[in-house]
Amino acid sequence: MVKKPVPDATRRSERSRRAIYAAALALVAEAGYPKTTVEGIAARAGVGKQTIYRWWSSKADVLLEAFLDLGEQAARDLGQEPYVIPDTGDLAADLKTVLRATVDELLDPRFEAPARALAAEGLVNEPLGREFVTKLLEPQLQLYVDRLRSAQDAGAVRPEVDPRIALELFVSPLAQRWLQHTGPISYDYTDTLVDYALYGLAPR
Repeated sequence: MVKKPVPDATRRSERSRRAIYAAALALVAEAGYPKTTVEGIAARAGVGKQTIYRWWSSKADVLLEAFLDLGEQAARDLGQEPYVIPDTGDLAADLKTVLRATVDELLDPRFEAPARALAAEGLVNEPLGREFVTKLLEPQLQLYVDRLRSAQDAGAVRPEVDPRIALELFVSPLAQRWLQHTGPISYDYTDTLVDYALYGLAPR
């Protein structure tokens, strides 16, 4: 009698998790956050609702984790896991590199539609907005803080500069353009933001 292989529960769980991530991001892009439900995510992913509640407490938790996973996948694709801002000793070049990668991500349809839906909901749904900032935005901004502090140690940025404020000189204008469609986003645009910002941050 041929012995049947034992089912791999780990592989099955990972397959379900990936299907749930994909379903959640697709649904929020198509229908918006308010109309996205755990039931809808489960149906789209081909899993039971109880499977989702076994791993997450709400649709917000599912979506935030799906976004984190999307970012991790992008970093893996670039061979940069865990993701950090490079420190080659050339601050301008390093910031331009990471902002160009950000432009690519913001223009990627896999990211853009669900990101816009969540950002819009976060403006009117304060708990979701806080969670979005705490779990997704702040860890990314901390990478800029770390790189700017390294530049301060190297003498490339004035010591009295607050890195958390300084990073907004190039991150915030890009976010505003993307969110409000006030102008095109491109490599030339983000390169210029870095040049302008570093002119103000450099030692006198």
